[in-house]
Amino acid sequence: MKIAFFSDCYLDLTGGIVSSINAQKQALENNGHTVYVFSSSYPKSQTEIKKLAQQNIFPVPSCRFLFRGLTPVSRRPSIIEKWLLKSHPEITHFDIFYIHYESGCSIAGLRLGHRLHIPTVQVMHGREDVGEANLIPFGFRTIVATFLNWFHSWYLPHHVRIKRDDYLAKTVANAKMWTLMVNHANAADLVLTPSEHFRKKLIHYGIKKPSQVFPNGFPDLKFPMHASAKTLKSGEELKMIWHSRVSGEKRIIPFLNALTSVDCKYRLDVFGDGNDLPRARRFAATHHLNVRFHGNVPFAKLSDAISNSHLDVLVSYNYDTFGMTLIEAEAYGVPVFFCDPDMQEIVPKGSFIMSKNETPDSMAEALNAIFSRPEIIAKMSEVMLAHRDEILISKRIKRLEQLFLSMQQP
Repeated sequence: MKIAFFSDCYLDLTGGIVSSINAQKQALENNGHTVYVFSSSYPKSQTEIKKLAQQNIFPVPSCRFLFRGLTPVSRRPSIIEKWLLKSHPEITHFDIFYIHYESGCSIAGLRLGHRLHIPTVQVMHGREDVGEANLIPFGFRTIVATFLNWFHSWYLPHHVRIKRDDYLAKTVANAKMWTLMVNHANAADLVLTPSEHFRKKLIHYGIKKPSQVFPNGFPDLKFPMHASAKTLKSGEELKMIWHSRVSGEKRIIPFLNALTSVDCKYRLDVFGDGNDLPRARRFAATHHLNVRFHGNVPFAKLSDAISNSHLDVLVSYNYDTFGMTLIEAEAYGVPVFFCDPDMQEIVPKGSFIMSKNETPDSMAEALNAIFSRPEIIAKMSEVMLAHRDEILISKRIKRLEQLFLSMQQP
């Protein structure tokens, strides 16, 4: 098959969407498929563009000076569509348009798929309502959400209008972001989500198109072949690792607050970058926490750090739809710690510690309980190791291929 990925979150970025696209692209190519990736991008030299083209990765026309947070912003979908047809006429003969995210490049992929009668598959990765609330200052959230809705509806029809409620659309801005997400998904022929809990939320707010769960997978080439069970001895330092964004929606400050009430020896290594990094550094220094910040590092270094940890930390709440860091921990046999009940779907039963709620006090209580029963680390690690082969992308990709084949014209 010939498959074209479209995403506004890929080039020049790190994170779960990028990891997911890379793993799936590699697995599909290994199985003999032709895969193109089109993405918004920061400005690039001709040398960089040619190097990317050798991997069938193509930056679409993007704004030179306007960036949404740290994300490159594409130009208008109509401009991208014209560029695609002119620069890549072969795309008219592709079998599937595989869309990730909900902005300009992704909109262009959906619209062009309709024009060319090519089946479109939309992956709904994340909670844009929470993302917008954490990225935009309080007084501007409704204005920004309104503008994004207007822009999106200019290119894709908004047949569903979501109003404020007591569930997830608790503000006007939240409701408008759910309106954008649901109408974007409804523009595709098939909707995929990485988890069942997120699929149910989207259906609740009005997704009408067929939808299925397709969980993210771990890339085979990076899979540790000889992971061993982790053990924590009585009185030993609990080694924890954080390798998510250091940002508001990931809630590093509440977790650092929890560490101020941890009674025994611990160490937290923080990998990654984000808008809360300076604040997190100051908080850790002010409270004399045993926390080391490493920033973004090559995967090989991060791999060693995960492997040498006792506990992998993800403390977002009502935000993550999958949690790529959880299956990265599973690959290395590392138990995980979280406070969002939705994350129980992602990793095997018996492999995690979950706090009673999302508060710092509850997280501290759950961490302190580990020191009274250090043997649970080894038990949870053994569960992870027993199930870790299931997360390989080479195993999960077969189902995605079947979905794509089922959408082909007879």
